[in-house]
Amino acid sequence: MMKNISNSPFHNNQTPNHIRDRNHKKLGFLSAVPFRFSLRGYGFCMAALFLFCFGSLFYQLNGGPPKILLDIRQYLGESTYLDDHGPPTPRVLPFPSQVVYNRVGKCGSRTVVILLRLLAERHQFNLVSSDIHNKTRLTKHEQVDLMRNISNMPQPFLYTRHVHFLNFTRFRIEQPVYINIIRDPINRFLSNYFFRRFGDWRGEQNHLIRTPGMKDDERYLDINVCILENYPECSNPRLFYIIPYFCGQHPQCREPGEWALERAKQNVLENYLIVGILEELEDVLLLLERLLPHYFTDVLNIYKSPDYRKVGNMTGTVRKHTPTLEALQVLYHRMSYEYDFYNFIRDQFHLMKKKIGLKSVSQPPAHQASFLKELALRTPEPLDEEEELEVEADLEDANSWFVQP
Repeated sequence: MMKNISNSPFHNNQTPNHIRDRNHKKLGFLSAVPFRFSLRGYGFCMAALFLFCFGSLFYQLNGGPPKILLDIRQYLGESTYLDDHGPPTPRVLPFPSQVVYNRVGKCGSRTVVILLRLLAERHQFNLVSSDIHNKTRLTKHEQVDLMRNISNMPQPFLYTRHVHFLNFTRFRIEQPVYINIIRDPINRFLSNYFFRRFGDWRGEQNHLIRTPGMKDDERYLDINVCILENYPECSNPRLFYIIPYFCGQHPQCREPGEWALERAKQNVLENYLIVGILEELEDVLLLLERLLPHYFTDVLNIYKSPDYRKVGNMTGTVRKHTPTLEALQVLYHRMSYEYDFYNFIRDQFHLMKKKIGLKSVSQPPAHQASFLKELALRTPEPLDEEEELEVEADLEDANSWFVQP
């Protein structure tokens, strides 16, 4: 016969006396606390504390600005904008022995690399220019391998490659100083569009070597058709190109949006000594000479020399021409994030020119569609383009609204 447990005190949710007395003592202690305490509130407090600690740890691992960059910025912060009062008092400028130029495609980087080769011989620093041009996004393993290889190079070094921003500190590797140059996003896109199809002045057939699989109907595709009919090459995410170089290796960095834009801006502020704009290349070179004299002393004189022009004249893109105003307006709206970033970089660059003591020729922000009438191909190429202008002379009537530089 089974025992009936229905009358058991435990079955009827009754608590034994010794347990009830112990709980009463605990409740008596909590009743003395001047605020009410709940399990939900306790969980919220613990979650907030965890997030705060995690955020602090993440910032430390994320690194913030490298110390050498902070030292240089302190030097700049003590500088003043001098009109006609002579040069600033000489000071010892901190010397970064590790510099990375993660160059953005079709933003004058081949011009700068040619200059760097001449400067490396003259100033005896280690220039390492990667031959990998088509792998900007890396796996975590590839990132670590590349960063270790870079950090083990003989110093002082300047490393250059087409690669999206690498966060060395995240992997507990010393963060180098970054530099870069960008240009007006539409001009960059146009330069790349025609370069892929027709190459540059190094040879009429070099584009066939670069894009051997491109069929003629794609190679000779009218750029207006590409833009207005929304071909993949002329729409997002392909147009979202500059920002990922500064945002980094996170997959979300390749998605057009506020997250990638803000992260790119933060990385510029924390990790880049200078990001110049190609439209003011001579000022960029002058600032590089001022801020990194061990690498760039005399760079402006070399750039202006006839001997350099003979070597550098071969990098201008051929057969470039201007899309219609309608197509340009479509491009501008598709590249709104790119223009937000470009305007941010331009403002930061002009601020640095002011700190160094260079007067900046102010330009209206590129946020109104009317600017497009003066936009197309207005970017002054870093190299002599007289021959290229002759090739494009027959397009002048069709693009009479275009204001030549």
